[in-house]
Amino acid sequence: IFIMRLQEFVTVLVRDPRTQKEDSWHSYIDYEIFIHTNSMCFTRKTSCVRRRFREFVWLRQRLQSNAVLIQLPELPSKTPFFNMNNPHHVDHRRQGLQEFLEK
Repeated sequence: IFIMRLQEFVTVLVRDPRTQKEDSWHSYIDYEIFIHTNSMCFTRKTSCVRRRFREFVWLRQRLQSNAVLIQLPELPSKTPFFNMNNPHHVDHRRQGLQEFLEK
């Protein structure tokens, strides 16, 4: 009997940055986090949620506090010169968030 097992995968994409207005003075960018998997560990095979940069910072801090012996990947630097109107800045941060989640 020949049994072929499919290899499990989890694909995570950070995409579709959008500017959100909190009020007339404050705005932020959030990113769509899309997950596609065939893993038995997940009840849903696709999932999508929007998150902003500070939620990634929170996640990394919580993971680091529980993973004392493991060095977690870094997030893209939070630069004071980040310009949400500059597509290069926004895409650079998106790529950094993508790399963080992949590792």
